[in-house]
Amino acid sequence: MEVFSNVNWLATGVGTIVAFLVGWAWYSPKLFGVKWAEGSRVDLGTADQMPVFALASQLIALLLLAVVIGITRISEDIITAVLVVLAVATFNASGGAFVQKTSYAITVDFFYIIVCGVVLIACQGLL
Repeated sequence: MEVFSNVNWLATGVGTIVAFLVGWAWYSPKLFGVKWAEGSRVDLGTADQMPVFALASQLIALLLLAVVIGITRISEDIITAVLVVLAVATFNASGGAFVQKTSYAITVDFFYIIVCGVVLIACQGLL
């Protein structure tokens, strides 16, 4: 697995953490959280009611996406990184449509992944 030895792990880690924190803000009541929760048919709870599995899964998914983007940096193939981010966002939107989220909730989820992709790509370029 030689490809992993060339990944910029600092950029991967920082990007993962920053993208995760963006999610906290993105889905907060101050930004899109209230209307997103209504459209997703979930209740926004307090910090001590956060769904641990969902948060852990999100963190792992961001880390995996950051690693993929880190690998594309090695090959200097930014278009692959962009296409991967678009594919993940579109799969997520498709899943949202299947569970009948509102268009607003699907759009919030879609653009959260796009913003995360931008953050992860930027971290690979800056660090």
